[in-house]
Amino acid sequence: METSTILWLFAAAFGASALGGVLGMASGIFIVPILTLLFGVDIHVAIGASIISVIACSCGSAAPFLRGRLTNVRLAIVLETATTLGALTGVFLIGIVSTQFLYGLFAVILAVSAQQMLARRREAAAIAPDAASWATALRLHSSFPDRARGTEVHYQVDRVPLGLSLMYGAGLISALLGIGSGVLKIPAMDAALKLPIKVSSATSNFMIGVTAAASAGAYFVRGDIDIGIAGPVALGSVAGALLGARMLMGLPADKLRVFFVIVLGLLAVQMLLSALGVQVPGGPA
Repeated sequence: METSTILWLFAAAFGASALGGVLGMASGIFIVPILTLLFGVDIHVAIGASIISVIACSCGSAAPFLRGRLTNVRLAIVLETATTLGALTGVFLIGIVSTQFLYGLFAVILAVSAQQMLARRREAAAIAPDAASWATALRLHSSFPDRARGTEVHYQVDRVPLGLSLMYGAGLISALLGIGSGVLKIPAMDAALKLPIKVSSATSNFMIGVTAAASAGAYFVRGDIDIGIAGPVALGSVAGALLGARMLMGLPADKLRVFFVIVLGLLAVQMLLSALGVQVPGGPA
């Protein structure tokens, strides 16, 4: 492979992972279209490289988020169990449910999530935790230092059973459509669990690496991971994830929320067009 191609792969992965790191989404939602459209990479090899990039992105941003106390590790472990169960269920349902129906359903979910996130632009003030709640029993309540405001923000985790149900659905839909579930996890944590947007993004970043690692072995055994492509993509992803982590910690919460709503809206339009049978460049295969 030519040196110029390697540098372009590095640059593309850097930009995609920086954006994914800020939003708490899997960078594969950007990397797969870039590799297939701009570099002519086979879709299966692109997905394999994407999975490696997601693991690299998650690992790269984990340390800054943990140092900044943005990641709620206890909550991530609890929620990941539901997401994994949903993904396993989705594997068994592949081919049974209409793909067009799923794209349409996903578009509606994204549109509703964007509307709810936009309506909740001001972070709710922390209230006294319910002693009988699941969150209290599991010690999920926490706090984080907000650099943008220069204060310590205390938050309570709300409605854990509802959050687990939504995470199960996120894992189910992501497995059926072959997409990252981060785009659904963050609205679920925002709407159901009432988490600050920065905590949602950082915790999602932590979770997507675990999910991707579970499927990386299968792609490696199938021979879909090309080291010549996955190598520079992974390196670019680590560098981009570090930049994304720094940007997330410095961004005001309201601007980050609006940014995420815009991305949700664009993805909703893409999924709706896919449901109607309109081929979109870089859209779901």
